Amino acid sequence: MEQSSELAADVPRAWDRPVVSMPVIVVLALVGGQLPSFSTAANIYSIGTGGALIWLGLSHRMPRRAAPPRLGDGAVWWVLPVAVFTVFEGATYALGSTEDFPTFSKLADPVLDGPLARAAAYFAWLAAFWALVRR
Repeated sequence: MEQSSELAADVPRAWDRPVVSMPVIVVLALVGGQLPSFSTAANIYSIGTGGALIWLGLSHRMPRRAAPPRLGDGAVWWVLPVAVFTVFEGATYALGSTEDFPTFSKLADPVLDGPLARAAAYFAWLAAFWALVRR
């Protein structure tokens, strides 16, 4: 009987298959792309969607994918740009975003002005977030 439960755990659920999850993420991204950039509605939608993905991804009903045994040596080089971005964004946010010293979010405003660009950004965020949560 234990053998059948092990086999059932290896079978992915319908929402864990890319054939199902990617179209759902596309629809969520298209809806999110229609919201005004950096608005309260967009923030609530992002938090709600992210919370739902966390809940689904960390649910004990879904099988877990095996994590890689360890990060490669090249992964250390990703820490430097992430740290620089975090420090710069935090400092500009704390000091107040001005025209002379803008945050990356303020620099992204012209790019994210159109609904298609916002939908593409939502899709990239949701797909990457779903992949990370499923690990």
